[in-house]
Amino acid sequence: MEHYGEQTASGFLHVAPESKEPYAPDVLAKLAEDAAAIVARYPVKRSALLPMLHLVQSVDGYIAGRGVTFCADALGLSEAEVSGVATFYTQYKRHPNGDYTVGVCTNTLCAIMGGDQIWDTVSEHLDLGHDETTTDGKITLERVECNAACDFAPVVMVNWEFYDNQTPESTVALVDDLRSGAPVKPTRGPNRQCTFKEMSRVLAGFPDGLADEGVGAGPASLIGLEVAHEHDWRAPRPQSAGELMAPEHETVTLKDERTIKTEVAAESLAQARVADTKAGE
Repeated sequence: MEHYGEQTASGFLHVAPESKEPYAPDVLAKLAEDAAAIVARYPVKRSALLPMLHLVQSVDGYIAGRGVTFCADALGLSEAEVSGVATFYTQYKRHPNGDYTVGVCTNTLCAIMGGDQIWDTVSEHLDLGHDETTTDGKITLERVECNAACDFAPVVMVNWEFYDNQTPESTVALVDDLRSGAPVKPTRGPNRQCTFKEMSRVLAGFPDGLADEGVGAGPASLIGLEVAHEHDWRAPRPQSAGELMAPEHETVTLKDERTIKTEVAAESLAQARVADTKAGE
């Protein structure tokens, strides 16, 4: 569909007319209940927009027109304000997303370790480009700038769960298993792979109980710590918890630092008020 899911100059989304159809009463009731729980976490309602967008995405699988409207109504924002945020962050999808977002890291380290080859192979295997989805709705393929796991390069992520030390062959097998419904387990983290909608609900602030499953830090991440323990290396510490690292005759306490910052802030505020008074005269 022409312009579907694209951003206008004003920041609003072009969305399909059917994406603006109202939620079913039971779905809307559950959304309202969850939205109230999210909003209650923040002193100002509009601050809840990011998790609210994840919430509607957990229902629709992307940021649908009705999701934008729901967030705007719940938070007292305009739809343009909501759309402006939804089009800024890549975790918010502007069109229907697959059940599994497969992100192939092609940043420097992963690239030279085989990430570019993984991307080329999987892209050809699935006949997909960046941010495109298979016809069965199972896989959305993405090029990712960094998966924040350089010690396990090349890394592939599925709905932001780690698959370490991948090869073109292992990644092809991974996407084939995801499409067929075969059990898939991340290298680190939970013992099963969640769907995109399930992960969106977790990002909205509703835990799925899987956070403590599986391995968190793998061996490659712990080598430096093991070497430090072996040699009894320790970071230097201040003489007391309230002191900064400084020569003895130049010791500055955290309390003094706070006092200085407070005084500077008060002086700046006073100057601003004087300027406002003069501007109003």
